[in-house]
Amino acid sequence: MNLINIEKITKVFAERKVFNNASFFLQEGEKVGVIGINGTGKTTLLKILAGMEEPDEGTVTMANHVVIRYLPQNPEFDPEMSCLECVLAGNTTEENRWTIESDAKAMMTRLGIRDFGQPAGQLSGGQRKRLALISVLLSPADVLLLDEPTNHLDNDMADWLEDYLKKRKSALIMVTHDRYFLDSVCNRIVEIDKGAIYSYQTNYSGFLELKAQREEMELASERKRQSILRVELEWMRRGARARSTKQKAHIQRYEELRDRQAPVQDSRLELSSISTRLGKTTVELLHLCKSYGDRRLIDDFSYIFLKGDRVGFIGPNGCGKTTLLKMLTGQLLPDSGEVIVGQTVKMGYYAQELTASHMNPEQRVIDYVKDTAEFIQTADGLLSASAMLERFLFPPEQQYSPIGKLSGGEKKRLNLLRVLAGSPNFLVLDEITNDIDIATLTILEDYLDRYEGIVVAVSHDRYFLDRTMKRLFAFEEDGRLRQYEGGYTDYAVRRAAEAEAAGRETESKAGKGGAPEAEKGQKLRGPKKLKFTYKEQKDYETIEADMAELEDQIAALDQEIEESAHDFVKLNQLMEKKEELGAALEEKLERWMYLEELAAKLAAQEN
Repeated sequence: MNLINIEKITKVFAERKVFNNASFFLQEGEKVGVIGINGTGKTTLLKILAGMEEPDEGTVTMANHVVIRYLPQNPEFDPEMSCLECVLAGNTTEENRWTIESDAKAMMTRLGIRDFGQPAGQLSGGQRKRLALISVLLSPADVLLLDEPTNHLDNDMADWLEDYLKKRKSALIMVTHDRYFLDSVCNRIVEIDKGAIYSYQTNYSGFLELKAQREEMELASERKRQSILRVELEWMRRGARARSTKQKAHIQRYEELRDRQAPVQDSRLELSSISTRLGKTTVELLHLCKSYGDRRLIDDFSYIFLKGDRVGFIGPNGCGKTTLLKMLTGQLLPDSGEVIVGQTVKMGYYAQELTASHMNPEQRVIDYVKDTAEFIQTADGLLSASAMLERFLFPPEQQYSPIGKLSGGEKKRLNLLRVLAGSPNFLVLDEITNDIDIATLTILEDYLDRYEGIVVAVSHDRYFLDRTMKRLFAFEEDGRLRQYEGGYTDYAVRRAAEAEAAGRETESKAGKGGAPEAEKGQKLRGPKKLKFTYKEQKDYETIEADMAELEDQIAALDQEIEESAHDFVKLNQLMEKKEELGAALEEKLERWMYLEELAAKLAAQEN
């Protein structure tokens, strides 16, 4: 059943045309992810669907009796109302009040809101967002419209929401940058690009493949058009006279080909900043402790950052991640312990919250960048602030507008430029993935691959952590931090293995009677302890370096393959070698997974 139908809408804001003769539909039960660079109209589409905006042209048709609930990007509540009252407003009747209240409290607890009577005016922006999400999810709506629902959710909360939305039968349209979330929840991806809406009946992985095919077809069509146009142009230059019908048709064909619009290439964000030299001493954290009242956030944490480090911090909301970054950057003093910063360290801090102290809404965009640097050193030489703004997708006419006119995502992109403009060699990124579009994230991740300095990040984006981090510290009970090698998936696998081992141990202890005599004797002697063999220990110490070396060899081969495209004999040899290296890497990966699982069991055994 067709729930919503949008036909040939046009929407213009100031001089920017957001939609140009665009169409969209929603079927019953569909779960649609909306993507596109910041400022293309993702939020505008949701507002049109929610009835909060009207298109300038075109029609929006809803099926009879369709109930729609909308989660805005920045929700507001009556500051005097309690958290529970905010959630229940508009969701309760005399018949369902007790059931809804019980569900609301359970959901609030699950999303980290435990003081049900706390006034909404005392909540942070992230808490208000979670409160609004709960209110929307409690509604028996036919269609949910969710604008960045995963912002301000920690990893466990995002996992819970992902599972909840997959099971929910109502239709869903959401804007999110969380690529794992899009891949898992959505069965259709809608891309807004240059005023048009493109629909792909697949999840995010399938979308990437189909979009590449679409763009290749467009380029192939353009190459063909240019080829025909050259032939037609030659014919015109020979001085043919338009006397016959055939010649007139020839001229008309040439004019039609000449005037046909070529595919518009996306303006791409370009990141090309240069970090300053980093000396021998980087940053050392020595026995840091921090408490607020009776609550200990950080307990005796020490770490020395190494050159080229990629370190991520994860944990539930409010556990102390941002507090740690503020101590690291000198904005906050520890209760005890010491932060030693080397003389050559030049920090760039990307803050999670953009307050008026970070961004004056009245200040012009270009002046905001010039406050950091008039000229910026890049891999391509010295660039002016204006030229760098263009690289960051701020055209000249936008550079002299006040910051207050930018969208939330554009402000984040501008803040990123300000951070990189100082050429830092130690990047500190606090929730950089919030409100940043996927295209910008992809380019940022590629930039971090080539960045020679140290990167420290707090993020709830599982894909970003997998893509960029080599080591994670997870906040655990009583302010303790535990180190995990690899990205988020490595961490999740390790945690799952530990939980499984702990569960088996609990079951073993809970077993009663009936054990054979030999087993009873074994229990008296104590359980046999797991341990690495000598070979396993040696492999565990070197396997990650071995895998990295194989990956480097494959990357070098790829470059050689590209350069040997016309030498078929050499190309065949290189492809065979790449296949051998790929098989060796696959074998190493399987060995690594086995060793990681064994290491998790050993850790659980020690605990």
